[in-house]
Amino acid sequence: MKFGGTSVGDPTRIANLCDIVSHSLQRRPVVVVSAASKVTDMLLTAARHARDGRVDPSPIESRVTALLSAFDLDPSLVHREFVGLRESLEAIAARAEATPELLDAVASYGERISVRSTAAILRKRGVDAVHADAFDLGMLTDANFGSAEPLLESADLLRAGVAALVEQGKVPVVTGFIGRTLDGRVTTLGRGGSDYSAAILGAAIHADEIEIWTDVPGVMSADPRVAPDARTIPVLSFREAAELAYFGAKVLHPKTIHPAVKRGIPVRVKNTFEPDHPGTVITAEGDCDARGVRALAHKRGIRSVNVVSTRMLLAHGFLAKIFEVFARHRVVVDLVSTSEVSVSCTVDKDDGLDGAVRELRTYGEVTVTNDLALVCVIAAGLLEDPKPCARVFAVLAEENIPAQLLSMGASAINLSLLVPDAHAERAVKALHRALFSEHP
Repeated sequence: MKFGGTSVGDPTRIANLCDIVSHSLQRRPVVVVSAASKVTDMLLTAARHARDGRVDPSPIESRVTALLSAFDLDPSLVHREFVGLRESLEAIAARAEATPELLDAVASYGERISVRSTAAILRKRGVDAVHADAFDLGMLTDANFGSAEPLLESADLLRAGVAALVEQGKVPVVTGFIGRTLDGRVTTLGRGGSDYSAAILGAAIHADEIEIWTDVPGVMSADPRVAPDARTIPVLSFREAAELAYFGAKVLHPKTIHPAVKRGIPVRVKNTFEPDHPGTVITAEGDCDARGVRALAHKRGIRSVNVVSTRMLLAHGFLAKIFEVFARHRVVVDLVSTSEVSVSCTVDKDDGLDGAVRELRTYGEVTVTNDLALVCVIAAGLLEDPKPCARVFAVLAEENIPAQLLSMGASAINLSLLVPDAHAERAVKALHRALFSEHP
């Protein structure tokens, strides 16, 4: 059972969490929690201030103290974490530099404080809970600070570590988001990594089900903040959920699905504030009877990179060289489109892009376009039924929204395209209104 930042963000929501866990005791739950909402941002802000010479963890300490006080718990419960946080900030101040390793150390305290607080509150409400840092149970990772990957040996270690607690009748409350290198340095799995942690842990212990508890009633047909008429999708396949997560549906971290797929474990997405709502269940088969458009997702802040070179014409290995450049600079590519003399692709992070572009210019003329958005339409049977694609283009034409870099995934369930970022929400709203009013 994984609970996100909003689920541990204030006393009322933590009380909801406690009730949900209490009602699940017969199922021997293992709980994974994120940092309380906004705390990770507060920690990274404190790290930036420390880099500039001002060490001040008091905003985080005040928020945590207020939360514990609401349950008559003493802040000394997390004294060691407060000390560790201050020491990490002082290390940044001493170097006048916030290295990725030090940023991970600082960011980790959100989850480390959260598990101790949540476990103590559960105990106060009659649940025999015990906190555990994931790295103490066996979450070992590589040293790619900021976006670390768990090592293969983590699975066996996690299984043994969790089993030891469960066999004592305890409810483990485990940190999401964080791990540790083989030489003992704290790492993070990247933003949203608590979902990924929960899936890895669930797969390691062969869980019956992985539950992601959040602030929406399941996976929605679009972002409800953009399309107010968005609805819950009762059943999704692993492939559909993976496409949605990768292309911007924020309810799931893009990497969450993979560990569950490997073990065939259903993933259920539910709402902490409506625990009786069935939410969305994600299985290998999904809804075998589903037809037509299933959902929309979008990502803003996208950049496209276009490489034009006559050397590409009839040349073998040219594309491989282009993508080797992206790989060397650790640039993640989303969509790709090619012609006889050009290749276009999209990226959503700036990290490494400037260096990649400089190197790409040795192969041809390179143009980078900013301020784009990626819109993704998930539909069943796109190859057999051309109507969803035709309707998408008709709606965009009616709204006078230009589209470019069209791509249909090999899965034949995903049509993706780029639109100007300024028109992204209008495009999603219009597409959802048109596509889902036609298929109530």
